[in-house]
Amino acid sequence: MKKLAILGATGLVGQRFIQLLSGHPFFEISALAASDNSSGKKYGEAVQWHLETPPPDKISEMVVRDCRPDFEADYVLSALPSDVAGPIEAELAAAGYVVFSNASSHRLDQDVPAVVPEVNLDHLNLIHSQKTPGKIVTNPNCSTTGLVMALKPIMDKFGLEAIEVVTMQAISGAGYPGVSSLDILDNIIPYIKNEEEKIQREAKKILGERKPDRIEPASFSLEAQCNRVPVVDGHLLSVFVRTEEKVTVKEVIKAFEDFAPLKSHKLPTAPDRPVIHWPDLEAPQPRLHRNSGGGMSVSIGRLTQISEKQIRFVALVHNTIRGAAGCALLNAESYDLLVG
Repeated sequence: MKKLAILGATGLVGQRFIQLLSGHPFFEISALAASDNSSGKKYGEAVQWHLETPPPDKISEMVVRDCRPDFEADYVLSALPSDVAGPIEAELAAAGYVVFSNASSHRLDQDVPAVVPEVNLDHLNLIHSQKTPGKIVTNPNCSTTGLVMALKPIMDKFGLEAIEVVTMQAISGAGYPGVSSLDILDNIIPYIKNEEEKIQREAKKILGERKPDRIEPASFSLEAQCNRVPVVDGHLLSVFVRTEEKVTVKEVIKAFEDFAPLKSHKLPTAPDRPVIHWPDLEAPQPRLHRNSGGGMSVSIGRLTQISEKQIRFVALVHNTIRGAAGCALLNAESYDLLVG
């Protein structure tokens, strides 16, 4: 069993890490770390638990530690806020730890891969450009994760020329306590700070081409508009795609159905069907479909032909599982298989 330390363990994504690691076949939690306000307390006393299943008793009794590079751990999972994650993760990598980060601090660093394993597993090789004894591997923004998983099967078969996406993002994406109830109830907020820029930059990096020491961003155009909506979990994306080659709805559905690049690796967190097409006109919906594939599958619906090179669809991604903790954990599993 490899030992894992979790940074930001008391937050929503940290809680998801703990939930997903319960009973994991080859990882076990060896340390929990969080802010000074939580350090020194038992986890059960420090955390405001928000998930549907309680933390294991063993975890609740663990004492929360500072985010310092003195863990007995093989890997580190970081759920730290981006405003503090950067230097802490760099310090850990310098001390020899392999850090799998959910924060945005290092996603666009030239020598740091931003990985969604089903989409760009080969980008993991970028770690060999990092000069530190340890390494940093990131996963992208939660909406970006859902977007690139939906686009990858299309890109591989038809090429991509232009994408426009409008997101409807759940309140859990803002963390806890997140958005004020007076702001979000009976309302939609048509702005999320830095979100549109993250999607535009990160998607092009993830779908770009790996060079020996960097990623050449993809050349398609991409525009995004992001909204916060009164849904607890599950980001819904309305996506418009112009392809390089002629495309049909039937062919796209087949591409989604055939998309299983991790199947032979048998990774515990990888879903059997990474992308699921729902033919029902009212699908997907966050409340009904966000937990598909254990929350790790991206659900597609309303797939419509616009022209011979244009389609549109909606995509649903569980933002705290597939779009955050689950993707980082799957990155750790992939790394352990291919590198570790």
